Amino acid sequence: MKTPISLFVASTALLLAGPSAQADVTDIQWDASGRFDTQASVAAGKFAEICGKLAKGQSVGWIFKAEAPMNFNIHYHLGKKVEFPAKVDGALAAEGKLAVTVDQDFCWMWSNKTDRPAALSLTLQK
Repeated sequence: MKTPISLFVASTALLLAGPSAQADVTDIQWDASGRFDTQASVAAGKFAEICGKLAKGQSVGWIFKAEAPMNFNIHYHLGKKVEFPAKVDGALAAEGKLAVTVDQDFCWMWSNKTDRPAALSLTLQK
């Protein structure tokens, strides 16, 4: 059970983090055919992230299109180290195939460095 002090500290930390800490993070929900489709709007100066657990030996085809140039990567964390199986800066679109080499939570991430929101569409296929 959280004490009033720990609740106060947690809520104060969130308030101090402000809008810069906010982002659109979505969990991958595979359909029966092993496909995931989504569309999002990435706020100006913010990022969007689509994440899900993948198992070693799987492969995932991916394709995205964006309304404005985005910095894009696929990443996962090994302790404090971040690994990037894919990375493209200033992309309006990209596609590829992720070969999963380790059981891990993988994230597809876009950063919108423009001064306006930008639409994004993504398809993943196992």
